[in-house]
Amino acid sequence: MTTAHAHPSPAASAPGSGTPSWRLLTILSLSGALAGGLIVSAYRATLPPIEAHRAARVEAAIREVLKLPARWDTLYLDRGALTKRLPDGANPKAVERVFLGFDSNGNPVGAAITAGRPGFADIINLIFGLDPTSGTLLGMKVLTSKETPGLGDKIYRDSGFVRQFRGAVAPLKGVKDVSGRSQSEVAVITGATISSRTVIRIINEATARWQPLLQAYRAKATP
Repeated sequence: MTTAHAHPSPAASAPGSGTPSWRLLTILSLSGALAGGLIVSAYRATLPPIEAHRAARVEAAIREVLKLPARWDTLYLDRGALTKRLPDGANPKAVERVFLGFDSNGNPVGAAITAGRPGFADIINLIFGLDPTSGTLLGMKVLTSKETPGLGDKIYRDSGFVRQFRGAVAPLKGVKDVSGRSQSEVAVITGATISSRTVIRIINEATARWQPLLQAYRAKATP
C-alpha cells in the first residue's frame, strides 16, 4: 500500500510584515526636508548675483534713456509726493521710485521712469526718460518682454521703432502712416500692433501719473 505524503504549502505572508508605514512616512518626510533645504540654499546662493545683475541692467538703462547723465537721485513716492529719503521702515524694493538725472553742472536733465502693463503675450516692462517740464521723451528701452518672436519682439529689436520715442512729446498717439506725423505721433509696427500700442499706452499712463509729481518736486527744490 502506497502512502501519499502531503507537502504543506508555503505559509502566506502575514499582514503588515513589510516596511512599516511610519518608517515610509519618516523617509519621505526626511527626503522632502532635505530637498527643500537644498532648494532654499541654492536660492540664497544665487539671489545676490541675480539681484546684482538686475540692478546693473537698470543702471545701464537709466544712463541710456537719460543720455549719460553725470549722476542721478533716486526719488521715492511717499504719501503722494516725491522725496529723496526712503520712508521709515519701508522696504526699498517695495517703494515706487523714479530717477532724476543731472548734468555735470548739477542741472536736472530729466527723469527715468519704469512702468509696465500686459501686452499681447505677457507683461511688458520698460523704462523711458522724460523732461517733466515739456513732456518731451528722451528715450525708451524695453526691460523685459515675452512678446512673439519675429513680431511683438520688434518693440525692442526694431531700432527704427525705438528711435521714434526720442524727442516725441507725450501724450503719444499711435498711427500707421508716418508721413507728416507730429511730435506726438508714433508709427506702430505692422503685425505687432497690440505690442507697439501697449508701449505707447504704458508711456502715456506713466507720464500722466509721474509728470505732476516731478514738477511739484522740482518746484519745491528750486529756491
